[in-house]
Amino acid sequence: MKHTKIPIPVYDLDMINRKQLHGDVVAEALPDFLKVYKELKAPHRFSFYYILLITRGGGAKTIDFEQFDIHPGQIYFTIPGQVHSWNLDSKTEGFVVSFSEKIFRSFISNPFYLEQFPFLRGIPKSSVIDLQKEHLKDAVLIIRSIVNEVKKKDTFSLDQVCLLLMSLFINISRHHALAVKKLIPEQTQNTLFNFRRLINEYYLYKRLPKDYSALLYVTPNHLNALCRDYLGKSAGQLIRDRIILEAKRLLVNADINISEIAYRLNFKDNSYFTKFFKKSVGLTPEEFRKYSIENSRR
Repeated sequence: MKHTKIPIPVYDLDMINRKQLHGDVVAEALPDFLKVYKELKAPHRFSFYYILLITRGGGAKTIDFEQFDIHPGQIYFTIPGQVHSWNLDSKTEGFVVSFSEKIFRSFISNPFYLEQFPFLRGIPKSSVIDLQKEHLKDAVLIIRSIVNEVKKKDTFSLDQVCLLLMSLFINISRHHALAVKKLIPEQTQNTLFNFRRLINEYYLYKRLPKDYSALLYVTPNHLNALCRDYLGKSAGQLIRDRIILEAKRLLVNADINISEIAYRLNFKDNSYFTKFFKKSVGLTPEEFRKYSIENSRR
């Protein structure tokens, strides 16, 4: 089967970086960012982490097909690979910080450091946080410091940016992201982190919980119990959710047909893919595509 090139634009830091710090961090006021990147109203992906802090104005932002109303005091976190778009009021103000994960590699030995923060796990509802007045003030001060730091380009600028980002993550996590029903033990936390990571790597080929439990050295029943207890979903549902998410990401492209999407997602035929998708979403792939395209034009 001949594959069609996926037209959803993917931006990397080199494409949006205007000679800022080492090419690995971009930080600026939102109005300055929007002067150059007006095309971001359409669905797109970033290959880097992206933070949007709103201090004034409104509008709407969509992250992996979940829409949020924008208002002052919100902070948005987007991880690499997510599909997102926005429609901002003309007077919306705030800050944008974009950074590559690799800036932390020489700083922190734990490869899962960023994933310990719920808002950096790629779950849309956990990625949008309403900051209280005093916490918004703190976030603005930190991000302004990052904006100023990237302009310096001195020997320790990148290290200082890392420290400021970690301070931002820790402060927000302490005040807003710990509203969980249960404290997750460290070992369980690692298992769940690794499970999500493995799903992202193997969802096209491994569709059953037992496939992942073998890689994690736990029983399928234990993995399923952990997922239900701490994430509120079965292990199988988490796998299915990832397949559906990728299907949605492909369906927003009008230039790739449904049969090819089914092929890319490793379904044996288009009919089985359609039944699988409709059972989860409540719409056929064709209906979802039509709805998404029409909604993006509003």
